[in-house]
Amino acid sequence: MGRILGKPNPVPDEDIYILEQAETINNNRERQTHCLESKEAAWSGKKEGKMGSIAKKGLNNYLKQLQQHPLRTKVITAGLLSAISDIVSQKLTGIQKLQLKRLLLKVIFGAAYLGPFGHYYHTILDKIFKGKKDSKTVAKKVLVEQLTSSPWNNFLFMIYYGLIIEGQPWVNVKAKVKKDYPSLQYTSWTIGPVIGFINHKFIPLHLRVVFQSFAAFFWGIYLNLQARSLALNKA
Repeated sequence: MGRILGKPNPVPDEDIYILEQAETINNNRERQTHCLESKEAAWSGKKEGKMGSIAKKGLNNYLKQLQQHPLRTKVITAGLLSAISDIVSQKLTGIQKLQLKRLLLKVIFGAAYLGPFGHYYHTILDKIFKGKKDSKTVAKKVLVEQLTSSPWNNFLFMIYYGLIIEGQPWVNVKAKVKKDYPSLQYTSWTIGPVIGFINHKFIPLHLRVVFQSFAAFFWGIYLNLQARSLALNKA
């Protein structure tokens, strides 16, 4: 008989050797895979840490510049955000090829006017109210801001946009301002007080123009989309 009933055939030594080798190979593969995964995780964490370190260093340098050269830094910030806002606006309104002249004129408005105006306006406003940040004083600041700089800035931008950027004659610009300015300012007053309250209540003085520039970034996109919508409705 080939085998005794009830007893399994013994595994040959050669088969045992093959099984042990296969198990060793599998274990080595598992260790290599684990090692590679560990290296990838370490590399990824190191990369993220390096990027975080670069971002933190960049932010610290920016804040340092803001403290040492406040006006210059705010001018550059306002100009840069105006540029990004206009690029986004052009793409959202369906302009295929970037209009560089319009972009440059938007940058000039942001850097030459919005940055310096915001710097001196907030400095003067803070001196008038002696730097107080209680809710009553902040409410007064917001009221003053919404009755002075908000309507003036919107009015000036409409004129600048019509005369300089679009190159329209004064008669057309005057008619457009007369027609569209009230609704534009009304919209500004629906969101401006909230932004103003946050700015004066929670944001330090040296960062208020920067915060306002970010708000102007989204406001500029909104204005361009509104202009695009009006043009489509007329067509």
